[in-house]
Amino acid sequence: MKAIIIGAGIGGLCTSIALRKVGVHTVLFDRRADVHLGGAGIGLGANAVRALQMLGAGGELFDYGKTMSRIQIMTEQGKILSNAHTAVISRKYGLDNVNMDRAKLLKILLRSADRGHPVQTRKECIGFEQHPGGVKAWFKDGSSEEGDVLIAADGLRSTIRRMLLPGTEPQYAGYTCWRSVVPVNPAQAPYDPDAFTETWGVNGRFGIVPLANDHIYWFACINAKESDPRLAEYTASDLAQHFRHYHEPIPRLLAASGNEALLHHDIMYLPPLRRYAFGRVVLLGDAAHATTPNMGQGAGQAIEDAVILAGHIKHTQNVETALERYNKQRVKRTASITRMSGRIGRIAQLNRPAAVSLRNAVMPLLPNAFIAWQMEYLYRIRLDGLI
Repeated sequence: MKAIIIGAGIGGLCTSIALRKVGVHTVLFDRRADVHLGGAGIGLGANAVRALQMLGAGGELFDYGKTMSRIQIMTEQGKILSNAHTAVISRKYGLDNVNMDRAKLLKILLRSADRGHPVQTRKECIGFEQHPGGVKAWFKDGSSEEGDVLIAADGLRSTIRRMLLPGTEPQYAGYTCWRSVVPVNPAQAPYDPDAFTETWGVNGRFGIVPLANDHIYWFACINAKESDPRLAEYTASDLAQHFRHYHEPIPRLLAASGNEALLHHDIMYLPPLRRYAFGRVVLLGDAAHATTPNMGQGAGQAIEDAVILAGHIKHTQNVETALERYNKQRVKRTASITRMSGRIGRIAQLNRPAAVSLRNAVMPLLPNAFIAWQMEYLYRIRLDGLI
């Protein structure tokens, strides 16, 4: 069997690795001139770490990554609203949460996926057709490729999804976000190296994600109109002024941040779709279920997709039946996570003083069992034995 994969991001690379493990020949295409190895930091839950270990990439995660044992939510004054100990729950599934530089994760995956099968770049897919015996994809440069299955891992603004489901466009979540990775001196900017921390305040949300080797990945989210040209010009200094009243080490982190490593984009998501499989064509990753980043599951769900799709192809003789089984398993779970993440984002981004005060009064009263249930839902996914 031969699989055509469109898109060489995390989902596409993992899918190529997973399919080759079950004996499927893959060809991987990307519209960009080079495989993009940029980005800031990334958090991988225990479900994603387990899937990556199945793909053979797990060992390097712990070489380059930083494990987390707690998730903290704080007010802008530094009062703790929630302090969830995640290690017990994640280790129930044999693994930990890992934070790492996104570029390092992509390099790990690219080394494995590219082994003897280099990604074909400058290949923008502009169309496809399928028939009972296979599928054919066309590219902007006039070339084409034939195979048994076409996997659309071409991201939030997927060309293939738009062909299959016209009108399915990303939606704006109502807030915009800046990201960066900075080296820190713990003595000068003290932080908890074992805790993922979010600070929720009237001026926006600020996240602190410890990485290995005394680096921090931080993100800042502010409510705004979509594509605000004023905010598009914001510098690290502008953010330092905006968050100047927030607790330490936030002001120090922003003071230490340069503009050359500052990334900015509006937060978009894809409203849940009813199906991902269409005969011999299937959607995967952000092309199928792009979510807001509030649960750290965007990459995790794409990695799950890859393992589960490969498992169904391995254990099912008919490719269309395999894709339909993948569809049935993934649509409900990913839709639930997308909705859950959206709700968390709306609560986190409250900025009216009365609403913020009410939220801050209620949150400490919530039992730890609520967060435990949420984590159990994320991590309780059957992957063993699929590939």
